[in-house]
Amino acid sequence: MEHLREQMVQQANAARQAAMVLGQASTAAKNQALLAMADALLADSAQILEANAADIHQARERGLPEAMVERLTLNEKRIAAMAEGIRQVAALPDPVGEVVEGWKRPNGLEIVKVRVPLGVIAIIYESRPNVTADAAALCLKSGNAVILRGGSEAFQSNQAITASLVRAVQSAGLPAECVQMVQTTEREAATYLMRLNGLVDCIVPRGGAGLIQTVMQTATVPVIETGVGNCHTYVHEDADLQMASDVAFNAKVQRCSVCNAMETLLVHSAVAEAFLPAFAERLKAAGVEIRGCERTRQLVSWAVPATEDDWYTEYLALILAVKVVDSLDEAIAHINHYGSRHSEAIITRSLEAARRFTREVDAACVYVNASTRFTDGFEFGFGAEIGISTQKLHARGPMGLRELTTTKYIVYGDGQVRT
Repeated sequence: MEHLREQMVQQANAARQAAMVLGQASTAAKNQALLAMADALLADSAQILEANAADIHQARERGLPEAMVERLTLNEKRIAAMAEGIRQVAALPDPVGEVVEGWKRPNGLEIVKVRVPLGVIAIIYESRPNVTADAAALCLKSGNAVILRGGSEAFQSNQAITASLVRAVQSAGLPAECVQMVQTTEREAATYLMRLNGLVDCIVPRGGAGLIQTVMQTATVPVIETGVGNCHTYVHEDADLQMASDVAFNAKVQRCSVCNAMETLLVHSAVAEAFLPAFAERLKAAGVEIRGCERTRQLVSWAVPATEDDWYTEYLALILAVKVVDSLDEAIAHINHYGSRHSEAIITRSLEAARRFTREVDAACVYVNASTRFTDGFEFGFGAEIGISTQKLHARGPMGLRELTTTKYIVYGDGQVRT
């Protein structure tokens, strides 16, 4: 497999050279490239959809779950959304060179802390080919070269998208190697990529728990951990029950195969009888299977008994775990024990309950009276996202442009020496 290692070294070296050019590029030059990338996606949509259709056909032949096929699927609307996301990134302020803070020391030294690119970023991801465009756009605007390693199930789609983006980058006068895709589906190539210390500055995994854990355990290059989304919605005892029904239904059903979809519903016992039976019927009509605690099953006769594993599970499917709790304390304790630190929501009319929930729940994003489905770079106004970080170092939550930079100190003196 030495040829694979050499291939990855060559790509990383090329990316590092491109990053040196891109890191010095003007905002205008980067924005010109981004707008060209957006136009190219739309112009090349027929070829991209043809490649995507081939991937979908192979995915179904391989018997991949429908949730994964749905994440893989592109259409004209999704390609248009990808292009719009790139345009939004172009419209955002450039973080590179931003002065974070500055001060003057008693000895006359002037110290300035500024944002700079990370350098070369590798993205290892599954299923969703829109990540290819999102990652390329965010990395380019933040001055980083990117090496993309998508899943084998989306290989042809990612090739078509990357080819379109690279032509656009070149047309704008920036190095083609700013955006690269690993040209093989062999896993050993990804392993080599994860261990190219000195050439790759960080790795961001996007996908299921298995992928994320593999990257965390394999990589020697620093990893920004993006998390599994075992997201909860808690219906408090004083909640507006119609609001609770609408928000929770959206969180589960609007798109169940993504990491910000609700996987567990917690309902206060004081409103369980008034809320759960009708809401369960609404879910049933949408094809949702309920796995409930004993008290849930007393109110919803067709619910499947929940196991301990269900409280930990990110289903990414039309399955929902439901538990009746007796207090806000119990709801918070359940979330902090079983949750994945991604996105959690409370439905309540109590300001005090909302304040306690937002203060005590340990998650990257905490919602009051809104769907967890909003945990998304596009919805947060970032144009797109590189991933949703559930770790606590450097970046947390949807990762936009600023999260793809680091800082350096620039110190201005006038001949000072230390004594």
